[in-house]
Order: sequence, then C-alpha cells, then structure tokens
Amino acid sequence: MNNRLINSIVQIVHSLSPEEQAIVREKLSIDDGYPCPPEIIYLALQGNSFDFLNNEPDLYSLDDGEDALCL
Repeated sequence: MNNRLINSIVQIVHSLSPEEQAIVREKLSIDDGYPCPPEIIYLALQGNSFDFLNNEPDLYSLDDGEDALCL
C-alpha cells in the first residue's frame, strides 16, 4: 500500500471547498445496484404499500409484554 500517496490525496481533498469535497464523495461512491434505506422508505411511503395497516386493529399496547432493558 502506498501510504504517502494516500496521505497526499487526503490532504488535497481536505484542501477543497465543501462543494468540491461533496463532488469527490459522489464520484467515489459505489453504486451496488441496491436501494439505500432512505430510498426504500420513500418508495414504501409513496407507493402506499402499507396503507392496509391503517384498517387493521391495534393488537398491542404499551402495557403488553415485558419492559425493555435499556443498556
């Protein structure tokens, strides 16, 4: 691994404006073909996929079950 080169690149990126750094981040991001969590949430909300749950009875309340342990 070329540590000197990597350190030089990091220094150069840090010297860029925030806008330029954002462009570098965008260029370096890898699109793996899978939607990210915010995209999944958006699709679920916009697609009305879970609207059927609005008509379902509430089966559980805060009084049900055991208290959750806070670590």
